[in-house]
Amino acid sequence: MSTLLAFFATAPKGMEPLLANELHDTFNLSQVSPTRAGVAFQGTITQAYRICLWSRIANRILLPLSTFPAPDPEALYEGVQTIRWDEHLAADGSLAVDFTSRQSHLQHTHFGALKVKDAIVDQFRTYYQIRPNVNQQQPDLRINVHLDHDQAIVSIDLSGDSLHRRGYRESGGPAPLKENLAAAILIWAGWPQIAAQGGQLLDPMCGSGTLPIEAALIAADIAPGLLRSYFGFLHWRQHDPIRWANLLAEAQQRKVAGLSQLPKIMGYDIDKNAIRSALIHVERAGLTGKIHLEKRSLAQLTALPSPGLLVTNPPYGERLGNYEAMKHLYSHLGEVLRTHFQGWQAAVIASDLDMGKQIGIRANKKYTLYNGALECKLLRFNIESQWFMQPQTTTEPPWYQPPPVPLVDKVNQWSQGAHMLANRLQKNLKHLKRWVQREQIHCFRLYDADLPEYAIAIDIYEQWIHVQEYAPPKTIDQQKAKDRLQEALAVIAEVLQTPPQRIFLKVRHPQKGKTQYQKHNNTGQFYEIHEDKAIFLVNLTDYLDTGLFLDHRLTRQLIFSLAQGQRFLNLFGYTGTATVQAALGGAMATTTVDTSKTYLAWAHRNLIRNGLSEHHHQLIQADCQSWLQQEADRFTQSPRLGRYGLIFLDPPTFSNSKQTDQTLDIQRDHVTLIRTALKCLTRNGVLIFSTNYQKFKLDTQAFTQLQLENMSHLTLPKDFERNPRIHQCWKIYPSY
Repeated sequence: MSTLLAFFATAPKGMEPLLANELHDTFNLSQVSPTRAGVAFQGTITQAYRICLWSRIANRILLPLSTFPAPDPEALYEGVQTIRWDEHLAADGSLAVDFTSRQSHLQHTHFGALKVKDAIVDQFRTYYQIRPNVNQQQPDLRINVHLDHDQAIVSIDLSGDSLHRRGYRESGGPAPLKENLAAAILIWAGWPQIAAQGGQLLDPMCGSGTLPIEAALIAADIAPGLLRSYFGFLHWRQHDPIRWANLLAEAQQRKVAGLSQLPKIMGYDIDKNAIRSALIHVERAGLTGKIHLEKRSLAQLTALPSPGLLVTNPPYGERLGNYEAMKHLYSHLGEVLRTHFQGWQAAVIASDLDMGKQIGIRANKKYTLYNGALECKLLRFNIESQWFMQPQTTTEPPWYQPPPVPLVDKVNQWSQGAHMLANRLQKNLKHLKRWVQREQIHCFRLYDADLPEYAIAIDIYEQWIHVQEYAPPKTIDQQKAKDRLQEALAVIAEVLQTPPQRIFLKVRHPQKGKTQYQKHNNTGQFYEIHEDKAIFLVNLTDYLDTGLFLDHRLTRQLIFSLAQGQRFLNLFGYTGTATVQAALGGAMATTTVDTSKTYLAWAHRNLIRNGLSEHHHQLIQADCQSWLQQEADRFTQSPRLGRYGLIFLDPPTFSNSKQTDQTLDIQRDHVTLIRTALKCLTRNGVLIFSTNYQKFKLDTQAFTQLQLENMSHLTLPKDFERNPRIHQCWKIYPSY
């Protein structure tokens, strides 16, 4: 069948030019006309078969049969009946009708499809006294009718089903990135050329493996439709099975030859369930052993021996705290690219250009694409130092002060007080050294106003030093206080052998009411620190607190030890550090509740940084008191619901919630809070209650029926022994 016919290939929005290039360059078609939603072309039926088998971009291949005006349902019915349907479909076959309408009087697509179906089956009844059945899944003939300005185009869908469905994805599985969109991304990224030169490919956030699999199909010259068992032409009455069999045989031969020279392709993801799904898809694609898949986080990426293409589709959506979390994710990705992948090319999908700027590399090409209805940008980078961008300068919050250049930077110019401070720091270092090494402590408090003249706290965060000055009273000469602070900074830099850029200074003023948890977004700079098996993100400039309470180190270890197999609830969850430790300790699921969207976004970053799947870790923005009461009521009404086996209750001393008029006073409200939390606990569960209010007194008379175990001393870290009331902590067991 060598007669030239008119066809129309549909394409996702924005991909029409790419499909036109594919039809022209790959399939050697000369009469190609891109238009809205697809490309019109002319070719033989064999070429149409080849496109169904080999196109990496098209959705459907349509063979138009007739065009006619259809201003009303009757005209549509009569126009469809002018086609001799027995030339295309057996009388006892099956059919399905897809109907679309644009700027036409007939807008009801379901009614339009029924009218087309009626016209076809009525024709068969007239001629054969029997009629075809309707089969929406895999009909013998799928008919496509498009109504545009009351002009109907009736076509046969030769593909039968969208060509993006290659056949390797699990039925019903999640598909955040369609296969033909993944192929388009790879083509825009230059992967065919890179692969031809032997370059490797890495997707560090591969999800269910779509990008690595499509990359392998391209590099190994494998027809994307080779796995499909169904096409719309297979039961078409004008189908040529010999031509189709020849095309399949040719594709098999090319696959064998292509797999022998496949370059290295790798996919990583922090979610073990995603990797498990990707492994299944790789096996179904016939690529077992050809793609390396591994559970690995971004921070675990290291330089690879030879350059290639790094391509990825980072997760995005409308999840709670997602925007802030994604800003950090893109920033972290950019840091990894600049550090380990110089000389590579990269292609990254971003939900918008502002998100792409977080990468810190100037893109040399930008493409607009649509992942479903969501408009995205594909950014291409040459990872070379001349394209690296400087971070934007920001305004600092009132409590952050860049350390001044010390007026006294030589030891022999120090005052007697400065020498006393240096001696105390050296003494504290010596006292803590063995403990730090034995316990593998990475972050600890070195000094906490040990000398009254130097009212500062010094915390070590690995290679960074966090200095907090307790604001001097107004009775102290302010210039003398500033000079003393400069002296202290000089001593810190000298004793700890730390460059000034690694020292961060804050001034702690008394915080009251709604100002105590004021949100500030300034530098957005996070630093990674380690605690046991966990990795936490701390911010040393933008907030009064860093995101990690060092005095709760042993409390988090306690949670880690108790979490195995439990459902864990973290109330007033802050940045989720306790949640991370519970998850790493084997908690089957966690729930973290806090009023602050900023803190929950931070908690989300901590979770994904530790490779913890969001499927099992819920973040809830709510007033904790109200939410806890609702949860307790829910368990009371439905006793069979699975309660929490481990709860961490660590409220602030005082809080005004923006979401409710009620306030929280920990001394006044702790009995109600604890009793309500116990209603959410399993029979053998444990409630860990903690407070940093140094004047706090537990109302033991209110809990005479409970088992209380004071853990305050046992959860006091060595670096906080100078202040034994830094926090108080109890293990509380319910009485059922």
